[in-house]
Amino acid sequence: MAYPDIQLIEALRNTAKKLSEGSYYAWGHHGACNCGSLLQVITSMTKEEILSYAHTGTGEWTEIAEDYCTVTGAPAYLMISKLEKLGLTITDIHHLEYLDDRKILEHLPGGFRWLKRNIREDVIIYFETFANILEGELLNNKLRKEQEKKDLQPEWFAEEAAAVFA
Repeated sequence: MAYPDIQLIEALRNTAKKLSEGSYYAWGHHGACNCGSLLQVITSMTKEEILSYAHTGTGEWTEIAEDYCTVTGAPAYLMISKLEKLGLTITDIHHLEYLDDRKILEHLPGGFRWLKRNIREDVIIYFETFANILEGELLNNKLRKEQEKKDLQPEWFAEEAAAVFA
């Protein structure tokens, strides 16, 4: 699953918000499908610009992602690079396009259910749920790091520090 990152969480939420506010959505359009909608948010490119970049690759975003090569520098692959820089994996990109990551589906409001990849409302709830999961992981990671830091300090240090700063 994607690396929990505040920029990715915000991008997922902003994409869901744009879709809920009626932005153009068409699953069969590289610039306005699930990944295309997310790319609009993270790149500030139009759906037409994303479409022109996507057409330099082959197939759907899932196929472009599977064929991704960091060396080629082809424009379609630059779009995949933008998604990866946010913390998404190639597998995440596939799941975003098809709305089929079981971990996300198991955390949907109301419980597990299959979603349809080309239904706007399903995309919105999937992106929001994905953002919520990542936010939870981000907070858990932060708490774990704080606890580890605290565990590394000897008890006498904590007591002396408390006395000094009291």
